[in-house]
Amino acid sequence: MTNQNALKPMAPHAHSHAQAAPETACCGNPACGSPAVAMPAADIPKGALLFRIPTMDCAVEESEIRRALEPVAGVRGLRFRLGDRTMAITADDGAMAGALDAIRKAGFKPEPLNDAAGSPAAGAQAATAPAGIVGMGSGLVRLIAALALAIAAEAVSFLALEGAGFMAAEMGLALAAIALAGLDTYKKGFAALLRGRLNINALMAAAVTGAFLIGHWPEAAMVMALYAIAELIEARAVDRARNAIQGLLALAPELAEVRQPDGSWKTAKADAVALDAVVRIRPGERVPLDGVVTEGASAIDQAPVTGESIPVDKMVGDPVFAGTINQTAALEFRVTAVAANTTLARIIHAVEEAQGTRAPTQRFVDRFAAVYTPAVFVLAVAVALLTPWLMGWSWTEAIYKALVLLVIACPCALVISTPVTVVSALASAARRGILIKGGTYLEEARRLKAVALDKTGTITEGKPKLVASRLLDRASDEAAVFAIAASIAGRSDHPVSKAIAEGLDREHQPVGDFRALPGRGVQAEHEGRSYVLGNHRLIEEKGLCSPALEAELKQHVEAGRTVTLLASGQAVLALFAVADTIKPSSQAAMAELRALGVTPVMLTGDNAATARAIGMHAGIDDVRGNLLPEEKLEAIKALQQRHGMAGMAGDGINDAPALAQADIGFAMGGAGTDTAMEAADVVIMNDDLRRLPETIRLSRRTHAVLWQNITLALGIKAVFFVLAVFGSATMWMAVFADMGASLLVVANGLRLMRSPKTD
Repeated sequence: MTNQNALKPMAPHAHSHAQAAPETACCGNPACGSPAVAMPAADIPKGALLFRIPTMDCAVEESEIRRALEPVAGVRGLRFRLGDRTMAITADDGAMAGALDAIRKAGFKPEPLNDAAGSPAAGAQAATAPAGIVGMGSGLVRLIAALALAIAAEAVSFLALEGAGFMAAEMGLALAAIALAGLDTYKKGFAALLRGRLNINALMAAAVTGAFLIGHWPEAAMVMALYAIAELIEARAVDRARNAIQGLLALAPELAEVRQPDGSWKTAKADAVALDAVVRIRPGERVPLDGVVTEGASAIDQAPVTGESIPVDKMVGDPVFAGTINQTAALEFRVTAVAANTTLARIIHAVEEAQGTRAPTQRFVDRFAAVYTPAVFVLAVAVALLTPWLMGWSWTEAIYKALVLLVIACPCALVISTPVTVVSALASAARRGILIKGGTYLEEARRLKAVALDKTGTITEGKPKLVASRLLDRASDEAAVFAIAASIAGRSDHPVSKAIAEGLDREHQPVGDFRALPGRGVQAEHEGRSYVLGNHRLIEEKGLCSPALEAELKQHVEAGRTVTLLASGQAVLALFAVADTIKPSSQAAMAELRALGVTPVMLTGDNAATARAIGMHAGIDDVRGNLLPEEKLEAIKALQQRHGMAGMAGDGINDAPALAQADIGFAMGGAGTDTAMEAADVVIMNDDLRRLPETIRLSRRTHAVLWQNITLALGIKAVFFVLAVFGSATMWMAVFADMGASLLVVANGLRLMRSPKTD
């Protein structure tokens, strides 16, 4: 199937994570930005050099680097991963030096992580450690010392001791506290101001410096210390969301027990195991790689990959997936995917890519913050310069209130609220076996009003089963007749015959002179007698049909079943009805969709009678059969005109035009299916249709939390804005308001990581 994203015209809001984002006021916090994940080797273009940019926190820095490199000739490609502050540069020979010089002039310090051959550079591993973790221990000690000095300065001020010595002590303690807590803030703040940016570091540096200059030494020290500690706590809290998907990496063990050419077993690193190697796992162990069982039978807990709550029985020929848990017996399996290409690895990579995209609400927040911060900054300058003339305030009072406004101007809580919420929701969905390809689809799913579903493999199992059998010739022995039918059906490769043979489950007897009758069935001999196993048409040609049989056949056909008849030369002996049965989850899923106000519609190429029968059983009122692919496409367009946003659920291989036209495409059964993984906007890993309404509910919860966070961030700032101008808000209160709001929205966003009740 053609990749859906190639078939579907790019919606105005569907931005790639690698695009330059609009100019925003970056918060400068290491917690802000995309998820902290390492750039996979597959994402580094051949011949590219990988660099870490320590101060590249948000999309605004990415934009600045892109602009700095635009005039540099020979730069052929850029790829960014904001979460781990890395960028890959593809450039002609001789152009790399100019590119790096341009980046340095823009105020950034690129650190090489690989050489021209792609090998890691010295110190690369240390350089790529997640932000917020590097220096956590030493940084915390330093900040506690700064807080102690600030408290000491406050104590000296509180005692109000006279004398130049006490005043010098108060100033010295405050200055030492600011130096310990605020050195990094000042460096980043001045660098931002030199580039014409107003981030939180620039605002805090200006506010603390101003407070110190007007004589509020202890308060300036306490504000800087509290800000730095709150920022560190916030970064650690956000790391939970940014690194949530990385927890999946721990599901796959690093070692595997591999069979050697001499038949012995040896433990090796999983990432060094080759394709087609045979691996052994014992009960209780996790599966290290994807494979196909070659020996043994056991139950496998697939919840880490597919979200299934019930273990799945595995036997020879069945697939197993890396990260799942072997439960009951030892298994041997042949490796079908190397460590970097297992289903688990592809899930992680897909969610990492999704985390890098910008959701609609996030783009709105970025645009708002780009206006909000400069506006409040201008207002703060106006308060400092105009209120002494207009309102009679003293210059010290006016400047102090302006400094409080500078702290309130920080958009950190607002900017950070959206990526944390989106990443938490994506990680939660992945743990439930729902792979959402981006924040856009996560947010937009709540707006679906109709979902079209393919029948075979989506609503139904996709595999015919024997659902009814009846002896028609009362003079014959049922066991003997069914044994003959099973023996003849077992010789055929036709899916219907296979379903009959499996459904009857009788010991096969020898049959001879086996012949296929194209379009009709098969013929064979047993113990000297000739039998046919075929359809209605064959029985009519044999002259063995009767009105009673016609009536019974009609009932089965109306129920959506395929009927096969066993007949001798004289009479019809037995009837077997085969049908593609619906999945156990389909009825519940359709009921949940209707409860959410979403209309389920079946679109199938199967005959209308079968479609109606399946639709009735599943609880779908709008059923459309005998549809060609282009007719399904037109049906999706009609649903969009009638209902609004419409989704399409299929197996990710067929129905490409309809999936491409749908606003959101859902692929069923993504575990082990490359095409499904690549094709759809959302992949349901375990074939459970109930994950579809669950996705819509998660989308609605995410949207609600996003706007809760925006309301909290802006509401708290609005209250303190009024207090700062017309009341008695202090810089302490402003810092608590800003960082408190940040921690509050982070905690609220992290709630989405809690999975809903399991089915």
